[in-house]
Formats: sequence, structure tokens, C-alpha cells
Amino acid sequence: RIITYVDVKKRKLISLLTNDMESDPQEIIAIYRQRWEIELLFKQMKQNFPLKYFYGESANAIKIQIWITLIANLLLMVMQKGLKRQWSFSGLATMVRITLMYYVDFNSLFNNPEKEWEIILSEASGAPPEPSLFD
Repeated sequence: RIITYVDVKKRKLISLLTNDMESDPQEIIAIYRQRWEIELLFKQMKQNFPLKYFYGESANAIKIQIWITLIANLLLMVMQKGLKRQWSFSGLATMVRITLMYYVDFNSLFNNPEKEWEIILSEASGAPPEPSLFD
């Protein structure tokens, strides 16, 4: 069974192949849309959080690592929605990865990165403070 419909947003004619002969075509279209969203999530996770190897060998350790990846992905998506400036997901993930070990205000850094980067560089260019035994 082939179900064909028009995607108004993309202005495309899309054909779906299914072996479900009883379901309503609109229901099948909705299922395929949800499945596609899941596929896009997996693609986004593979591109930005590559799981080249697992840190543990047990099933629980692998589950924990996958859950952490899902949580990090969700946090970045929430952060991306809250920013005034438009960032691609991979660009935002890269910048967070670079600045993760610094004390910065993420909201101001990602809304106005040029200004914040100048401030960070000017602070880092100064001489480090002299260590003292009594501080």
C-alpha cells in the first residue's frame, strides 16, 4: 500500500510505503512523522555526542552513558530555545564543549559572543596573580 500526501511546509509530495491495509491514511502519516522525528534525534545525537566507545562493559553502564547523552541533548535543546540569538545545534554544542571548563555566563556569552569573548580574552591576557602563603 502506498500513501501519498502533500507536505505543505516543505512543498513536497511524499509517498509512504506500508503493509498496514486497515489503518486510516492520516494515522499512518502521523506515525511516520513521529518516526522521522525520532530518526532526526538519533542523527543529532550521533553527530554531536559520538559514542565511539563505552566507559563500562555492563548493561547498566551503557544505559547510564546513553541516558547522560539524552539529558545533555535535552539541556542543549532547552538552552537553544531560550537564546535570543540563533545558533545551530552543532555550533552551540561545540561552543559549550569549548567553554565548559571556564566560569562564564552562558546566557550572555551565547546571546552576544563577540562582546563576551573580548572580555574573557582581556581577563586572560593579564598576568596571573602572585601566590601567597597567607591568603
